[in-house]
Amino acid sequence: MKVYYSGMENGKAYARTAEIQKDTSRSNREMTLVCAFPEMTYQTVQGFGGALTDASGYVYSQMDPETRKEVIETYFGPGGLGYTWGRTSIDSSDFGTEMYAADDDPADEELENMDFSRCDRYVFPLLRDAAAEAGQPVRLMLTPWSPPAYMKSNQSRDHGGKLLEKYADRWARYMVKTVEHFLEEGMDVRLLSVQNEPNASQTWDSCNMTGADERAFVRNHLGPALRQHGLQDRLCLLIWDHNKERALDRALETISDDTMKEMVGGVAFHWYTGDHFEVLQMIREVLPDKRLVFSEGCVEHSVYGEDKELLGAVKYAHEYIGDLNHGADTLIDWNILLDEQGGPNHVANYCDAPLMYDRKQKKLVRKMSLEYIGHFSRYLKPGSRRIGTSSYHRDLEVTAVRNPDGTLAVVVLNAGEEKRDFFLKVHEDYYPLSLEGSSILTAVITP
Repeated sequence: MKVYYSGMENGKAYARTAEIQKDTSRSNREMTLVCAFPEMTYQTVQGFGGALTDASGYVYSQMDPETRKEVIETYFGPGGLGYTWGRTSIDSSDFGTEMYAADDDPADEELENMDFSRCDRYVFPLLRDAAAEAGQPVRLMLTPWSPPAYMKSNQSRDHGGKLLEKYADRWARYMVKTVEHFLEEGMDVRLLSVQNEPNASQTWDSCNMTGADERAFVRNHLGPALRQHGLQDRLCLLIWDHNKERALDRALETISDDTMKEMVGGVAFHWYTGDHFEVLQMIREVLPDKRLVFSEGCVEHSVYGEDKELLGAVKYAHEYIGDLNHGADTLIDWNILLDEQGGPNHVANYCDAPLMYDRKQKKLVRKMSLEYIGHFSRYLKPGSRRIGTSSYHRDLEVTAVRNPDGTLAVVVLNAGEEKRDFFLKVHEDYYPLSLEGSSILTAVITP
């Protein structure tokens, strides 16, 4: 069995590999077991990725060719993280140098003058380079942060406000035209969410939608627009796209009848208000055919500060294990790349990214979150099936899959501070392992 370890010793990050043989002794092992149950199968894992935002694209544009190549190889190359998914915004989000819209002209009822030059300038070069490196287009999720200001009750892209009913049909057509532009440019759009964080009025691009609002918009406007343009079978439409604690309430309110069950393909969620993994399990129970997509998470400087690198890495691993174990099939981190300040962000809402570019030193800074995320994205392959797991101790968090090639990949995080010795049990095979506090390993078992 090959085991990949990552963690921190004496203030320095490490990554190492070891071959572990089965334990053939008759020693008592039952009190320290982490178990994998290959016969218990759950959801199919679609893959992992990160957001290719306007901010990421802008920072990417400031780099020399060699550094850009390093970014792309890190995420999408054969020796990198193995990302296959991405997320980007319809018009601007907070992570960009400014607010913008493809068409903010109230008189343009037919949307004949939509101008996509902004995403063409920064986001598309990043997407094209990623596709060239991976040998296939990135599977994309598109999300709006706000309709154009004139379509909203507060006449502004920021500070919430609501979509005015008289513009609901136009906004749905606007979203569809944006999707079609991405498709025409060779992008592989697979997911579309209705609205980013509909329960928040932010100082940046935002728009409020209740469950009734979201249901009415999908039923009467967005769903018909997707169907009219032949996109209803190509795209999986996601609702909510906000924190987990209210995701079940929103799912039950929005996916309320057979028509909505047909139009809506899943629920997207974020991590900013805590674990609430049980909510995902309940959605899975009441709506077993709907996808669960982790669509955003980042280490916010306003919450964690800028020097909690190991804490942030452990948070990613804890989140990914909890999400997978409660039914998520796709996990998409926030910005794949930011500058050394944690931007650009047009309202100074800075955060970390796994890769950050120091503009003065002209070099990439690799955060520990990059390595911890890699324990999932490298070894839990698209098309793998999650299998059952259990652990003897709450500090040892575990998830596992059977990959399409038959290998088992078992990820174990020691979320505590103390070193833990344990045996990994698969059927009647026992493998002796040890994991320092705040460290992570992935064990790959070949049949």
